[in-house]
Amino acid sequence: MTADSPAPAAPVVRRSNAVLSAFAASCLPYAALGLPVYVTLPEFYASHVGVPLAAVSLIFLIVRLADIVVDPFLGMVIDRTSTKWGRYRVWMAIGAPILMGSVAMLFFVGRGAGPTHLAVWLVIMYLGYSISLLSQMSWASVLSPDYDQRSRIYGFWQVANIIGVLAVLLIPVGAQAMGHSYVEAVRMQGGFIVVLLPIALLITFAFTPEPKNVTPPPHGGLGATLALIAKPVLRRLLLSDLMLGAARGLIGVLFFYFFEQARGFEREQTSLLLLIYFVAGLVGAPIWAVLATRIGKHRALAVGSVYFAVSFAAATLLVPAGNFPAAVAAMFGAGLAFGAADLLLRAMMADASDAIRLDVGADRTGLLFSILNATSKLGYAVSVGAFAVLEWIGFDAAPGAVNEPGVILGLQWLFIAAPVVLLLASALVLRIYPLTPERHAEIRAQLAARDGEAA
Repeated sequence: MTADSPAPAAPVVRRSNAVLSAFAASCLPYAALGLPVYVTLPEFYASHVGVPLAAVSLIFLIVRLADIVVDPFLGMVIDRTSTKWGRYRVWMAIGAPILMGSVAMLFFVGRGAGPTHLAVWLVIMYLGYSISLLSQMSWASVLSPDYDQRSRIYGFWQVANIIGVLAVLLIPVGAQAMGHSYVEAVRMQGGFIVVLLPIALLITFAFTPEPKNVTPPPHGGLGATLALIAKPVLRRLLLSDLMLGAARGLIGVLFFYFFEQARGFEREQTSLLLLIYFVAGLVGAPIWAVLATRIGKHRALAVGSVYFAVSFAAATLLVPAGNFPAAVAAMFGAGLAFGAADLLLRAMMADASDAIRLDVGADRTGLLFSILNATSKLGYAVSVGAFAVLEWIGFDAAPGAVNEPGVILGLQWLFIAAPVVLLLASALVLRIYPLTPERHAEIRAQLAARDGEAA
């Protein structure tokens, strides 16, 4: 090899299916909690516990905005952690009891609990959830440095996430089929998460290796963090994540209201439609992972965003009201793209962390995933603001309420038009994304050469 020849890239690290399955076990309880947090709990507290719609909207917005501020701090702390048990598994273990206690308090609640109860326990829950999810996503990023292998790793991650979502969705469907009330079904969801969490973590901790990371130098504070965000690769990635989070959040928080009030379905039918939507996401996840290896992650995500926008618009605009079989088929088609964003954006951030490490000379994985978490949460926080809009236009959220046609039209605009515009805008943002597979290969080769020199 001549002095001008590029250094060879590091050997590809390919984890076995068994290892990735064990790692993905931890996704099950996190995903089982993630869906109710932005779909079930807002509607449950507004319609069944009795907290006013505007209060629910304001509480979720404020708590999520506060959580966004906390996330980068957590990322810095996690990056600076070094123990004989590893960096990420330690923090996932710390987050577990926080999650279990707060989930119990949020789900096992009776009618009449006030806004204070929701706000306090939501803050505690988000703290535990941020610690846990941030650590898990960072751990996934260090299981392999290879561009395509990361698509595979996050493919396992996404499949397990959707299985967790499906499991928690089946609970109200099965409970109501057996004669239990919706309130009892929500409590069963909480109990399922509390029991599953320690079992899943034990599997992950026992069978997943955690590569040893050198503790990086200090991050440099707020200025250094803002400088990272200003880099083109992160700026486009985070903007896309923000818009995709807002789009999917709007679909989630308004799903029950739209299909029951605007399309005339019963709660059991709407629950099944939501289940079908996520089943389709499970089917579609491998498709996006394979497509990413063929055309690159950012192009695959752009294609997924456009497909999601078109199929979702068709599913909500063209299906006749009350036609349940047609709605099932349409929501399955739209749901095929549901998993593309979570899978590909996180794999893209793992690649971006390599570019940042080459640029700044230090591992910033925890901080970078905390920023990605923050933009996702900001998108979902914006989506919960739709509740305030509904209250402003006079929407009645009580079970069995009948709303005026003009109010239903406003609901439809929020549920259909806003997500479609956000999805298409995300695809435009990704059109010029600098971190291609070829560029990432160059970065890995440069990192390998620099690490070899340091050794």
